[in-house]
Amino acid sequence: MKFTTEHTPANIVKVYPKSSDIFKKYRIDFCCGGNQPLKESFVEKDLDESIVIEELNTSYEQWNQEDHNIVDWDAKSLSELIDHIRHTYHAPLMEELPALGQFVTKVYSRHGGTHPELKELYQIYNDFKVEMEEHTIKEENEVFPLIKEYEVNPSVELLERIRIANGGLEDDHNEVGNMLKEMRRITGDFIPPVDACGSYRITYARLAELEEDTFQHIHLENNILFAKL
Repeated sequence: MKFTTEHTPANIVKVYPKSSDIFKKYRIDFCCGGNQPLKESFVEKDLDESIVIEELNTSYEQWNQEDHNIVDWDAKSLSELIDHIRHTYHAPLMEELPALGQFVTKVYSRHGGTHPELKELYQIYNDFKVEMEEHTIKEENEVFPLIKEYEVNPSVELLERIRIANGGLEDDHNEVGNMLKEMRRITGDFIPPVDACGSYRITYARLAELEEDTFQHIHLENNILFAKL
């Protein structure tokens, strides 16, 4: 298989999960806005399409020669997807958000005087934290139970209830995606300054991991779970 400019980032990540690293490198959205053809992202980002496409295909060819246990999420049931999202993303996220928030606050408190960008990071992280907590609670308490019920007893009425309960969730995804992009900008790609202490470095490393997990989380919901409905 060869990727072209007509493929969407969302579908490429389904086939080749490691492509998300390349998309992050070039600031190409594969989760919230992942359903537009690559050619549109190339125009929007003023990228040389031949370079990116060659990198994608070369990397994919090398990766494809190795043994990989790739999960076909499109073949999974709605309940299996929901259980995976809850176990892999929701539960760890609800633990990580307050814990990482303490690190962000500590670093801002101790180093904000010499690194004023930390105030901006502190503010946007806390907005992100509140948004993700509220979003996760809504999915757990309202949307996911309805989807599981629909899988057992599908009906037009129940599908409409899901649509109403789900209203705004994809907008929330866009908003938190933009917040993550802004945190990456503020931190200079999560690279700590040369004078950074251990806590400072740990904070940036955990923010980078949070970004990775959240983009994969949103991709799975937007482009697979919600798309199935």
